[in-house]
Amino acid sequence: MPRPSQPWELPPPEHRPVPGNPYAAEGFGPPLEPPRRRRSGRVPLIAAAVVLLLLAAGGGVYAVTGGRWGGSAAPAAPAARKTPPAPETPSAPPASAVPAPEPKRIPTSAEINAGRKPGEATAWVVDDPTDLPGRSILLHDLWVVGDTVVQAMHRKVTAYRLSDGAEVWSVPLPAAVCETPVDPTPDGKVVVVYKNSQAVHGNRCNQLQMIDLRTGQAGWQRELTEIGSLDDTIIVHTAISGDVLAVVQGMTAAAYRVGDGTELYDIPMENPGKCYPDDVAGGPRLLVSSNCAIGADRSKSYSLLREIDPRTGKVHWRFRTQAGWKVGKVLSVAPVVLTTLDTADIIGNWRIVALGAGGKLRTTIDARPKGFKYCGDSGDSGQGIQNCPGMVAGRNAVHVGGTGQVGAYDLATGKLVWGVKSEGSTLHPLREENGSSALVYEASRPGQEGGIIRFGPGGVDTKKQVLLHPRSARPTEHAMLAGRLAYVNGRIVITPSIVSGKDTEREARMISFAPENP
Repeated sequence: MPRPSQPWELPPPEHRPVPGNPYAAEGFGPPLEPPRRRRSGRVPLIAAAVVLLLLAAGGGVYAVTGGRWGGSAAPAAPAARKTPPAPETPSAPPASAVPAPEPKRIPTSAEINAGRKPGEATAWVVDDPTDLPGRSILLHDLWVVGDTVVQAMHRKVTAYRLSDGAEVWSVPLPAAVCETPVDPTPDGKVVVVYKNSQAVHGNRCNQLQMIDLRTGQAGWQRELTEIGSLDDTIIVHTAISGDVLAVVQGMTAAAYRVGDGTELYDIPMENPGKCYPDDVAGGPRLLVSSNCAIGADRSKSYSLLREIDPRTGKVHWRFRTQAGWKVGKVLSVAPVVLTTLDTADIIGNWRIVALGAGGKLRTTIDARPKGFKYCGDSGDSGQGIQNCPGMVAGRNAVHVGGTGQVGAYDLATGKLVWGVKSEGSTLHPLREENGSSALVYEASRPGQEGGIIRFGPGGVDTKKQVLLHPRSARPTEHAMLAGRLAYVNGRIVITPSIVSGKDTEREARMISFAPENP
């Protein structure tokens, strides 16, 4: 007689994971120790205000890793004083030159596939030879359009063919990209924002460039207008819904037509002087998040989330968090699923919130008692409101992953539907399938290949290996740390979230896996 399935697997503790079966049953004990937390690159609003005060006082410019901030050249060093020449002495023979370190070599697609075993996925890898500054460079959102995957990095936007990773086109830009929307338009257009390093007040993220992702053709270009301190472009967030681009700059927001760059309307403030736009989320719906009652007493501040008609700017509904809490991430816009954060403990005290019709509260989920960490233990993740690694919301459930475990919570009841623990694994939900089941990416690690697994109600008993990545790809895949993920038609595309411009620290730009006969 089959045993009834449990929401969270609780097999006997002596059944430990074994090589080749990392999801063998094990007991549900205390949460596993997470890896070192990724560094967040997003600058909180109040911190940004403090920096602005420092800039005004001292005239300096701060550079913040992550592409949001830039800096002007450092002040010139004081001129060296002339000194009397020293008495001539016999010079020592010149020391032998130290050879420059060899650039790190990236394996080719052919080399990775040569190590494949029967049943393992085929792979391709991109080794981007772009000469980058000798620092960390942010890689932006992945867009899949037609038979290409497109991404912005530094001063260019590049499309690669999904079938083999070959470069299809590349659009160069005058300066580094500093912001991208998560979604393109339905007909494959996008607007990226790049820096203006010649701005009077230092680097600004204020140059809009439309690109047709289907053809690689650059379209219109315009500069965001700055009038005062409320609409500065030090920090900019964008989102696309339909043919409308929403832009939050400083504490103001506006909408533009993607097709020709025409400004359509200013997104209205709520309670002028009390609520200021903070971020935007796009896709099937356009959502605008605002910070309200900003002040020294964080227990009184709150967030306001609105759905805006992208064509007219009309507000459809409003959702307000309780005092002392703020909107964190938007996991889905249809249905609307978001995270909220306690302003007194934004790392440790968080919830998942599902909204129903008219923006009414549907369910509140606390995943912390099962050991889940915020955004898969990536913290704020350093990007816009729609970037939350380790969490995916579908029509029926929200799927939460991270270090050593993955599970699903029902959006209607808020209850845990299923959960699986796997010591040492990093598990990223990719998308919902068949009700509350999910496709999950298991990142490669030393001693274990990566792959894609399907789980559903019943947890570990429902495990099905959908894709097993080749062992020969393990080092290349592991170095990317599952930074950016895209899954389409049985193929997964993986990139790091940050690459180094130093030759000795080079890693592959992109890697992809698919079944041998997709």
